Amino acid sequence: MTTPRFGVSTHLYHHQRLSRDHLVEIAAHGFEAVELFAMPTHFDYRNPAAIADLQEWLADTRLDLHAIHAPIVESLSGTRWGPSYSNASADEAVRRAAVQEADAALNVARRIPADYLVVHLGRPYREAAPAGDNSRAAAARSLEELQALVRPIGIRLALEIIPNDLSRPEALVHLLEEEVDLPDAGLCFDFGHAHLFGDVLDAVETASGHLVTTHVHDNGGRSDDHLVPFEGTIDWHAALTAVQKVGYEGTFMLELAARGTPRQTLERAQTARDRFEKILGG
Repeated sequence: MTTPRFGVSTHLYHHQRLSRDHLVEIAAHGFEAVELFAMPTHFDYRNPAAIADLQEWLADTRLDLHAIHAPIVESLSGTRWGPSYSNASADEAVRRAAVQEADAALNVARRIPADYLVVHLGRPYREAAPAGDNSRAAAARSLEELQALVRPIGIRLALEIIPNDLSRPEALVHLLEEEVDLPDAGLCFDFGHAHLFGDVLDAVETASGHLVTTHVHDNGGRSDDHLVPFEGTIDWHAALTAVQKVGYEGTFMLELAARGTPRQTLERAQTARDRFEKILGG
């Protein structure tokens, strides 16, 4: 059995400008990889100097850049999220803006090797989506354009399970198998989001043939809390056993919100990782 690899998304620090100290903190808690949460106020992916700094920080900390999360919002100020990007809008200008922003974030992968571009399709339920948003046809057009952008870089699309009708596990599988020609794309299995839909084990089974990466976080089944595993109501023993049975041997990427300080959250995440390793090795 392949030894599982664990990473932390810089989502943990999304309210701050990303710095070397953040990566040092992640590495110091025993994690091997990161996912860059691409948001302009968090990381300036249009700035070649910022990308060069990130490359140096990754080398210094010996962290791999596992994935880049395509931009979903323009900004974060305090606790206030800025306007959303939607690649599934029937408004062509809005849709194209989302694709163009993802293209800008791919500047990172054009310099630093990464495995996946994680993509949200449309807006989650919690947002009041404008009329004509979350269009399957618009989402398919965006995916075809994104596929053309990632192919020359050697990075793969990973469509994330998120709380909307476009991104239910069964909807994403149907999209990949019947609606778009994306031979290298797969699914980002988000455990917390799958839990909001109901049965995590059913979601694993549905996604199994396309599961390429993960987002790992917990909640109480009602809101998208991004808790450290074992702090919500997901049955992690059953969930991890299920992904192991379907042959998943990829990275477990913790996408957490800070409860207390980021350091305190990482300390609890380190304990959760130890419990994961025992389950996966058991």
